[in-house]
Amino acid sequence: MEQMYFSVVDYVIFALLLLASMAIGVYYALSGGRQRTTQEFLLADRSMAAVPVSLSLIASFQSAVAIVGIPAEVYANGTQFWFIGCAYVLGLLIPAQVFVPLFYRLRLSSAYEYLERRFNKAVRICGTLTFIFQTVIYMGVCIYTPAFALNKVTGLPLWGTVLATGLVCTAYTTIGGLKAVIWTDVFQTAVMFAGQLAVIVVGVQQAGGVKAVWDRVLEGNRISGLDLNPDPTERHTFWTLAVGGVFLMLALYGVNQAQVQRYLSARTEREAVRSCYMVIPALQVALALSCVMGLVMFARYCGEDPSRRPGSLSGDAMVLFFVMDMLQGLPGLPGLFIACLFSAALSSISSAFNSLATVTMEDLIRPRYPAMTEARATLLSKGLAMSYGLLCLAMAYFTHLMGESVLQVALKIFGMVGGPLLGVFSLGMFFPWANSTGALVGLGAGLATAFWIGVGSIMTRGGGSGGGVLPSNCSVAWLLSGNTTVSHANMSVVPAIFFNISATPPTLRPTGLRRLYSLSYMWYSGLSCLVVVLVGLLVSFLSGPMKEEDVFPGTVYPLLGNLLFFLPDRYKKKLCCTGQSTHAEDRNGDIFSSDKGATEAETKVLLRASDPLLMERETSV
Repeated sequence: MEQMYFSVVDYVIFALLLLASMAIGVYYALSGGRQRTTQEFLLADRSMAAVPVSLSLIASFQSAVAIVGIPAEVYANGTQFWFIGCAYVLGLLIPAQVFVPLFYRLRLSSAYEYLERRFNKAVRICGTLTFIFQTVIYMGVCIYTPAFALNKVTGLPLWGTVLATGLVCTAYTTIGGLKAVIWTDVFQTAVMFAGQLAVIVVGVQQAGGVKAVWDRVLEGNRISGLDLNPDPTERHTFWTLAVGGVFLMLALYGVNQAQVQRYLSARTEREAVRSCYMVIPALQVALALSCVMGLVMFARYCGEDPSRRPGSLSGDAMVLFFVMDMLQGLPGLPGLFIACLFSAALSSISSAFNSLATVTMEDLIRPRYPAMTEARATLLSKGLAMSYGLLCLAMAYFTHLMGESVLQVALKIFGMVGGPLLGVFSLGMFFPWANSTGALVGLGAGLATAFWIGVGSIMTRGGGSGGGVLPSNCSVAWLLSGNTTVSHANMSVVPAIFFNISATPPTLRPTGLRRLYSLSYMWYSGLSCLVVVLVGLLVSFLSGPMKEEDVFPGTVYPLLGNLLFFLPDRYKKKLCCTGQSTHAEDRNGDIFSSDKGATEAETKVLLRASDPLLMERETSV
């Protein structure tokens, strides 16, 4: 494979990305309150508008793995993955209507603070530790993946790139707090879209125009129809993507601390909800750009000389090879896409640093030292952000030692942990009689189930059948032509890192436990969430359902009451535990719900907590 190289202009653009991100962090370290309080450092003083919050939500989701993984997936298997866009809609409407208002009205600092209010401290700590485990593993993957790809294609020093991005990200997150993270996300989102658009425009031009691209992808069988196969072991069908994907989105946008923290940083509840709605069309655009890029990549190499193929490059390096090959001779554009890729990495990593510092401070340290001064708590929060940044670099090194296969394992762990966490939050929000014992046992059962299936899938190379490369009708297709060893073995490695493609030929159907291990990875979150809820409810009934007076006001969403509208009130009250709701309106006109079991004083306290201006007026009086 021919080695690609950066021009001076490319280096300058990449350096400007790092410098601009650092400059934003320095600006917010020296302006405003200068990050002197934990409220400002961890929650941006709850002063952010909807637009920057929504762009930050997008940037956190668009990791470097997604930027290079989706085009590789579409190149290898066609546009079936595009149907996950259906899951984006419901996966964001539910958080906007349920999770965001509930979290915002409780005035939380950490999403897992909710678990203590709804259940007890033990559930909160378990949820926090689970999140930390999930995020720390993923951090190393996010920073190592683009650096590894860039090293393979251009020969840039692997650890020089890792250290540069990791240290810059650690620095601006540590000194600038959440405001710096959000505004760098805004800048990095613009860079991401610009980089992908540049690649698509140049790629279409070099492939011979839009019609030529369309003809080649049709000839290459890369435009997928609606696959309604209900088999849950099929890796990608409409049901696995559009339904199973909803649980993945809920785990990410509903209860993940990195996203919840952005909702809580909004200046009003309406701004927080509006930011969630604004993400829906933006994510559809991001998905479309990635899928179109995969199609353009296929069209560009369909019919080309097979000697130009990059051999056994993994999926991330494959996309980088395409970009560098196509943009050679256009100074600045390769640097723009690399800046796009590293923007995605920086946004994901900085979000992780800040959210990990928040949950560690608010869930593990502050409850043990309630008398800690604000100045000391802020300094400690900055130290935590820096420590997690250094830990990210250590995880990147560990990823390097483990080899490429650890990327697949790490991403599976990320998916397996999100489902149980979604399950324990759902148990608390929608089932009033669920108690703390049920929550703990349910969370343990959900994690055990997810890891059992996930590890079994890794050991047996399962995770959804039908994972072979889609046949191509092109006369000579890049990576699909030549000997069968390259086209079958190597291409099974390419998307497996990102999407867990099975190496099992689609004609061989597993049986017994191997069939369970072949469950599509898109169902992992849904299955583990269901296990948490069912086990949690069963244990709660056996150990004594939670009583009405024990439920903290405002922690239960009246889902059952709405679903059981046809039952008499006395039965609904028994099933819903908390009886009817009393309502009050805050200054924004938002409905604030509290349980009938709450006293009038408690209701007033919660209503004041949801309205900072009301609190200020009462203080001044």
